[in-house]
Amino acid sequence: MKQVWKPGNMIYPVPAALVTCGSTPERYNMLTVAWTGTICSEPPMCYISVRRSRHSYPIITEDMEFTINLTTVAMARATDWAGVRSGADYDKWKETGLTPVKGVNVGCPYIEEAPVSIECRVRDIMALGSHDMFIADVAGVIVDDRYIDSATGALDLEAAGLMAYNHGGYYEIGRCLGRFGWSVKGTKKK
Repeated sequence: MKQVWKPGNMIYPVPAALVTCGSTPERYNMLTVAWTGTICSEPPMCYISVRRSRHSYPIITEDMEFTINLTTVAMARATDWAGVRSGADYDKWKETGLTPVKGVNVGCPYIEEAPVSIECRVRDIMALGSHDMFIADVAGVIVDDRYIDSATGALDLEAAGLMAYNHGGYYEIGRCLGRFGWSVKGTKKK
C-alpha cells in the first residue's frame, strides 16, 4: 500500500555542500546548501538555490561568483553549523575551523579541507518561490590530490568519506555498487 502526500521535495539524498562566496577576505562567507546539482555537461554548468534572506545571497548576487565545496564526514559538524548560523552574526571560518583559500579562477575562496571544490560564475538568477536559483558556468575544479590514484590519475572520492543530506539528516555515502555501464558490460547486442 502507498500513501499520497501533499506536494513536497522528496528527491533525496542530495549533496550537503558548503558554498563559499565573497571577493575579499572581509566578505568571505560560507553557507550550507543541499539544493544544488548538475545542469549540463557541455558546457559544464551547475546551480545552487538560496533563500533571499540568507546573508550570502547579496554577496553572491553582487559578485556573481561562488564555489561549491563537497563535504566529508570529517566536515559534518562544520557543515551543519554553517547552515544554522548566519555570517551576519558569526565569522564562520573561525567558528568552524575551516580554512579559506583564495580561488584560482574566481574571486571567492574555496575550502582547503574539501576534497573537491567547484568554482562557478553566475550566468542567470531565476526568482522562484522560497529560493532563487543561481545558474552558473563551472570556471574550474580543484581536487585534493590525496584522492587521485597516482598510477591511473583516476579520482577516488569513495576514499574521501563524502556526506549527503537525506530528509533532515546527514549521512555518509556508502559502498560503490558498480560503475557507470556495469549493468550491461559484457552483454551482446541482440
